[in-house]
Amino acid sequence: MENPKIRFKGFTKDWEQRKFSELVTIERGGSPRPIDKFITNDENGLNWVKIGDAPEQGNYITQTAEKIRPEGLSKTREVHPGDLILSNSMSFGRPYIMAIDGCIHDGWLAIRDTKKNFDLKFLCTLLGTDGMLNQYKAMAAGSTVNNLNKELVGGTTVTFPMVEEQIKIGDYFTTLDHLITLHQRKCEQTKKLKKYMLQKMFPQNGAKVPEIRFYGFTYDWEQRKLNEVGVVIDPHPSHRAPKEEQGGIPFIGIGDVDEMGNINRESARPVPENVYDEHHKRYDLNVPSLGLGRVASLGKVIRLRSDIGKYAISPTISVLQFSENINIDYLYAYMNTPQFKKQFEGKSNGSTRQSVGTEMVRLLNLSMPFNLDEQKAIGTFYKNLDNLITLHQRKCDELKKMKKYMLQNMFI
Repeated sequence: MENPKIRFKGFTKDWEQRKFSELVTIERGGSPRPIDKFITNDENGLNWVKIGDAPEQGNYITQTAEKIRPEGLSKTREVHPGDLILSNSMSFGRPYIMAIDGCIHDGWLAIRDTKKNFDLKFLCTLLGTDGMLNQYKAMAAGSTVNNLNKELVGGTTVTFPMVEEQIKIGDYFTTLDHLITLHQRKCEQTKKLKKYMLQKMFPQNGAKVPEIRFYGFTYDWEQRKLNEVGVVIDPHPSHRAPKEEQGGIPFIGIGDVDEMGNINRESARPVPENVYDEHHKRYDLNVPSLGLGRVASLGKVIRLRSDIGKYAISPTISVLQFSENINIDYLYAYMNTPQFKKQFEGKSNGSTRQSVGTEMVRLLNLSMPFNLDEQKAIGTFYKNLDNLITLHQRKCDELKKMKKYMLQNMFI
């Protein structure tokens, strides 16, 4: 019998291969009909488990959005904490462990009597592997409707070790899921904080000062036009896309910029190097610079850096260049505020492919403190928030890659 490539130390026995229906009991859910008449807001209602209640990350169903009246119990399938359920329609083949009591409709299968042969966390992980999903797809493809049923799932082949090894594997993947969830949660919390502070740390509705301000700064803020504090440059005035050339330099468009305004050179289309030479007669990225998306993704703000190698910029992006008397991190933060975004979108020509002309960009209003130290304090605050978001997102992505790799190598 073949064994997985990666195993915990001390486990050497061959894995066993069996038909799934020989090891567990599989039961289909059910639904009282018409379901609308059974949905209730009563706190004594029964949790009604739907695919939307399943977490994006992790395996536990901890709450439901809806409840049904107890009178519907005879027409459905009751599940309890520790029961394993498997989606059998739409996003089929997704396994979850119940952490609450509830009822499942016929879009779920309940998998019971697992304890004799399986550790629950191991089995939940096993049923979600690519190997099992490929079996589900192969079996469902032959049916009239692309769904699973208990016969199809029961007919799959499962390969598994002794329970002691299963426990180790199940705990390992549970820990990975917890870490991924932790970093996702921290990332989302930091994004929420940033969104809140963007609404509070910049003046709104004609106010001269923001609601929240760093200690020691008291002067009114001032209103300036963008072309009063910087230069707005059209990077590619011909507006004709240069031909692609393998081995050339990246031609950065809006789609090559991530959520945090950072350029991804790897995704960009390569163009001849002379395009770079032509562009850089018009602008110098050694000067503090930002990019501003003015076609389709209106108002997307881009950090234009000179330390990531050569690249050219699409005409869908305006290049904004500023003197040393303006803090670039402050401007990046301000241009991500709701009021600036709203102002920018209001300049759009309103066509199917929305765009804002370069002249309109030059006339955009900026609200800013006169004091450069206050600009720096605000800019540093938001840059630190962005760094935290990036850190947690990167860690989350790394853990997901690790999980994918280990799923491919710790199972057969």
